[in-house]
Amino acid sequence: MTATEQTTPVHGTPCWVSLMTRDLRAAQEFYGAVLGWAFRSGALGEGFSVAHLDALPVAGIGQSAPGLPTTASWTPYFAVADADDAAARVRERGGTIAVGPIRLGPGRGAVAADREGAGFGFWEGRTPPWSLGRDNAPASLELRTSHAFDSAIFYAEVFDWASREPGGCDVGYACRQDAVVVRQGGRTVATLRGGGDASCADPRLHPRWHVRFHVADLEAATAAARAAGGSAGPPEDAPDGRTEVVVTDPEGGIFTVCAPPA
Repeated sequence: MTATEQTTPVHGTPCWVSLMTRDLRAAQEFYGAVLGWAFRSGALGEGFSVAHLDALPVAGIGQSAPGLPTTASWTPYFAVADADDAAARVRERGGTIAVGPIRLGPGRGAVAADREGAGFGFWEGRTPPWSLGRDNAPASLELRTSHAFDSAIFYAEVFDWASREPGGCDVGYACRQDAVVVRQGGRTVATLRGGGDASCADPRLHPRWHVRFHVADLEAATAAARAAGGSAGPPEDAPDGRTEVVVTDPEGGIFTVCAPPA
């Protein structure tokens, strides 16, 4: 993708999702089989690739550095104007910075965790023309946490979600979904809800950002995941009317596949 095909995302909005894994080739084979992705080299150097579907960028997959005991995990990135300022805000509010901010290709990024340990990233710079819920971008991002309102305050202060700046993000409570909803331009870009439990032995219930991907055939996608060495839970009805399944890849990376609403 050339620089002219990139764009500057709105401050505070999700601008990318990526997976760090120990075996890049094996991850590409798994996600290619389950989600139909093809892969191209990205702008971040060797060891990083960009997943495409119908020639449009979907997500990034990178190989973790050798020797590091990294657990495979999907991480959402949020756009910021100044990565150093965002890192300072995270620390001031009790979060932690795991990596960065560092320069990566065309921008600067960092990986962090909120007060409950849910991992996320932020990015300063231009990105592929990628808009959550549209084209081939993920269907949605959802934070499962034990304290949705407390988490909403944390992220709002880090990313200026409630600054009331023209074109910026706003935060509200959706009664029917029993969740905190983040909107930009009248469109939902993130959802925060309860249900996370850091003390639970099941990693699927730990506070985390869940990335949900569209699939045309839910049964075929889950069957492919199992055949490729992953696991898949039972189908569930999501609050937005879709049917979804939580999938775990062979290295433990958790994500969700969802079918269109009935």
